[in-house]
Parts: sequence; structure tokens; C-alpha cells
Amino acid sequence: MKARIAELLEEIREREEELGDLFKTHEAELIYTLQGKKVQFEAAVREAQKKLRVGPLRWLRQSKLRNVLSAPVIYSMIVPFALLDLCVTIYQWICFPLYRVARVKRSRYIMIDRHELPYLNSIEKFNCIYCGYVNGLVSYVREIVARTEQYWCPIKHAQKVLDPHRRYARFAAYGDPDAYRAALKRRNAPHPQDDLLRKT
Repeated sequence: MKARIAELLEEIREREEELGDLFKTHEAELIYTLQGKKVQFEAAVREAQKKLRVGPLRWLRQSKLRNVLSAPVIYSMIVPFALLDLCVTIYQWICFPLYRVARVKRSRYIMIDRHELPYLNSIEKFNCIYCGYVNGLVSYVREIVARTEQYWCPIKHAQKVLDPHRRYARFAAYGDPDAYRAALKRRNAPHPQDDLLRKT
């Protein structure tokens, strides 16, 4: 059974790598290129997309009232999110070296590039920056928490977890003390998908 699980995990890793290669091939066929982290559009494409931009005032007039009314609530959440960002970053910088756990690279999770799209107005660009930051932050925090759980408590729950993090599959089965001790011994070992992250 354990051999089959290991075999499936390796197959998943290979498929994810293959999927990453396919995405890169698909992106090469698109109308933009990436130079480092900078997005470059062909001049003609950029000009054509600019013509599709809806001005901020017209955009606001066309917006549903519920969207406009909820905006201050959404934007005010930047305060707890920024505090969370600061706290988990300090936490991993202090604790992970003590645990001999690799630090999570923030830049691999927080992606802010959609504001480069020429067809977005200033409000839409701001919203895209905000969403890119917050969703990336949640992924960044999840990985820090996952590495912490892998270090301290690499045991699966008795009940099915709806959306487990990517390290969870390698945790010990609930009620299996030998597997738990073995998981503790390999807790500082890199996750197979870390190699995939290094290539991106």
C-alpha cells in the first residue's frame, strides 16, 4: 500500500511538471512575452487593447451599487492582511532556521502583474494589484503553515480534509505511530514539488 502511494505521489509530481511545461509552451503562443518579471506586449496589440479600456468614471457609472458600497470594506482589509504578512514573515525568519526548515520565498507566491494589461482602467488595475497581493499572501501563509505542520505534527486527520495543502499527502496516517515517528525523521527533507517551484 505504501509503495503504491509513493508511486502515485511521484506520478502526480511528474504530471505537474509536464503541466508546467505545457503552460510555458502555451504562453509562448500568446501575444505577450516575459522578460524576467516584466510583461512585454507587441506595440500593435498594446494599442488595440488600449482602445478597449473603459474610463474610470464610465466604469463607476456602469458598476452595480452593491460593488461600490462594498469597496471600502474590501479595501479596509488591507490592514489585517498587511499585519499578517509582517507577522508570518518575522515568524519564519526567526523559527525556520531554528527548525532547519527552508524559508518560503515570498516572491514565488505573491504575483502582481495583471495591472500591466492595457485594457484595464486605473480602478481595475488597483483592484488587480490588491487581489494579486491578498491571494498570493494567502498562498504564502499557507505554505509557511504547511511547513510548520510538517515539522510539528505530520499526522493526517481522521476525517477527510476538503482541500489539503501539498505536503499533507506525505503525512502519517491517523493512528499509525510508526509512520508518525518516520515522518518526524524526514520532516526537514525537501518536498518533491519544491524542485518544480525552483524551475518557475
